[in-house]
Amino acid sequence: MAGRDGLKVAAQMSAHEDILAEAARWHDEGRTVALATVVATWGSSPRPVGSQLAVDDSGRMIGSVSGGCIEGAVVHEARQVMASGEAKLLEFGVTDEMAWEVGLACGGTVRVFVERLD
Repeated sequence: MAGRDGLKVAAQMSAHEDILAEAARWHDEGRTVALATVVATWGSSPRPVGSQLAVDDSGRMIGSVSGGCIEGAVVHEARQVMASGEAKLLEFGVTDEMAWEVGLACGGTVRVFVERLD
């Protein structure tokens, strides 16, 4: 069992590094880039703490922080963060009844930190 968990952690780290590497590449090419990171979850959440989504000024994305409408809202906020330079801490929470509509399987809360890469 520990071996399988180790592989899962290694795969998550590799995906995390790929997202950061791509975001850095976009930044080095002169694009404006925002990085969103899941910093806390309570209850059900499709992505664990540490999951990331990078967005550039042309709308290109890599990674994921949730799914459903939450992901769309995070991308919208990332565009605002790219424009203003001001980081934001976003919180999304739903009741069990509304959970499927917004992309949280069984209700819960997700906090996402969004920052511009400089």
